[in-house]
Amino acid sequence: MKLSTGWIVAIAIIFVLFLLAVWGTSSYNNLVTKEETVNQSWANVQNVYQRRSDLIPNLVATVKGVANFEKSTLTAVIEARANASKVNINPKNLDEASLQKFQSAQDGISSSLSRLMVVVERYPELKATQNFAELQAQLEGTENRITVERRNFNEAAQAYNTYLRRFPNSIFAGMFGFQKKAYFAAQKGAENAPKVEF
Repeated sequence: MKLSTGWIVAIAIIFVLFLLAVWGTSSYNNLVTKEETVNQSWANVQNVYQRRSDLIPNLVATVKGVANFEKSTLTAVIEARANASKVNINPKNLDEASLQKFQSAQDGISSSLSRLMVVVERYPELKATQNFAELQAQLEGTENRITVERRNFNEAAQAYNTYLRRFPNSIFAGMFGFQKKAYFAAQKGAENAPKVEF
């Protein structure tokens, strides 16, 4: 039985379409998997920032117990926490602007907590309490976790962005609305060594 040229062309076209469908499905599924990895990493970042936020009321209550403690420092910590809690980001919309807004709010907490710890140095009776020492240790551990989770998020976002931008994945990414994810960046001026003056 001899196939006509029309049938051969039709079979070839069907075979090519089948290969394109298999390749497109695989590409789409890989994009979904990598995006879900970014989303999970983002959830971990939010989790450790929430842990830090949850420690702040206990820290403030402990510090308030010390007579004559600077109220403005405590107020700054409380306000920074309140401002940070207002910033909610959907992992589907992790663009530069939204991540910068989130990072700025969290940097506000970091800055106010740093000032609080500097002020605490003037109160040796506070530093000597067991409750404060435990809270300070938990806070330091949380800051380390934040660093780790931010790094993990950046790695997941990089893997996703790289896959997304490679040809021909970029075609399917555009067709199905996959968008590049932003990265956490160092604070402005972090590239400059601090000036030490005596």
